[in-house]
Amino acid sequence: MASVVPRPDSDPSIQIPPSVAGKNDKNDEYKENLNQHLICPDCREEPPNLVEEFSSGDMVCASCGLVLGDRIIDTRSEWRTFANDDQGNDDPSRVGDAMNPLLNGSQLETSIAFGEGMRSRELHRAQNRAVNDKATKTLLSAYREITNLCEAISIPKTTQDSAKHIFKLTEDAKLFKGKSQEAVIAGCIFIACRQSKAPRTFREIYSLTKVSKKEIGRTFKVLEKFLQSNRESNVTGSLLMVENYEATVTTGAAELCARYCNNLQFKNPHLMERVSSALASKSSALKDLAGRSPLSIAAASIYMASHLMGDSRTSRDIAAVAGVSDGTIRTAYRHMYPAREELVEKDWLAPKSVGRMDRLPLN
Repeated sequence: MASVVPRPDSDPSIQIPPSVAGKNDKNDEYKENLNQHLICPDCREEPPNLVEEFSSGDMVCASCGLVLGDRIIDTRSEWRTFANDDQGNDDPSRVGDAMNPLLNGSQLETSIAFGEGMRSRELHRAQNRAVNDKATKTLLSAYREITNLCEAISIPKTTQDSAKHIFKLTEDAKLFKGKSQEAVIAGCIFIACRQSKAPRTFREIYSLTKVSKKEIGRTFKVLEKFLQSNRESNVTGSLLMVENYEATVTTGAAELCARYCNNLQFKNPHLMERVSSALASKSSALKDLAGRSPLSIAAASIYMASHLMGDSRTSRDIAAVAGVSDGTIRTAYRHMYPAREELVEKDWLAPKSVGRMDRLPLN
């Protein structure tokens, strides 16, 4: 059992006046009595040689090993790093928001809200001029534009972040100095969609951003070359699908069928997607369809699959979704119809499935 003894320099024979003692009692009500200290009852060393073992929570005498107390609370600073370990950062700070890899700087600045009154507005403007530099304003403006464009055509959040990350890489490298920001944003969205396995066509990006298809193609080629050359050096620890960039080929017709089938609201979209994708893959090898756009092949494959499976859609309905003309779909279908025996698999037909060859229209 540990012993608590009074300090040698405290003389109990000294008398303290009651008035002074009452004042001291009130002032020292929540203070620790420093006239008493803990010593080992076996060693009785002065001063005591005690060690706090925070790993086990014990107070131990270093001379004899006697445990004098348990459940000791570690009051030291923790100094555990909460930063990203992949960055090699040993900053022990645990305050502030998480670091945003899409922005530069420490990102711990204080922002003044835009309140009511002239003084509040002037303070808000002065703080923005002092804190936000031109590069950060350019990035934030581009990020807002990318978000608005992507949400207009229901592009997922991960693809949006990938497009923003590509834009930041190009901005840091000054790759498109002098080129319009709209063209760079269109190219970043196009290449981010390809990397996320949800490709969009040049026509779709053109209708979204109003940037010409020729300009989008030029920007895409420069971006692809830039990302390939910097693939090994762009190791930032992020998960934005850019560091593992791989060159992609032209978007095929089979990759477009899934999205078009979802927009056409079939009764069984999964079955229609599987059948139309298989038809598009086989139709691409036909000589009569060589050189045709993947959009027309995908639309004609969906047109054929919908009639085959008994959930037909008109060529006009498919044209509105695919962005091609009604006559283009019918022309591509006329080339597919003579090869229907080769294109249609037996597993799609009755009795194994609901498909019937007699449902196919002549044109």
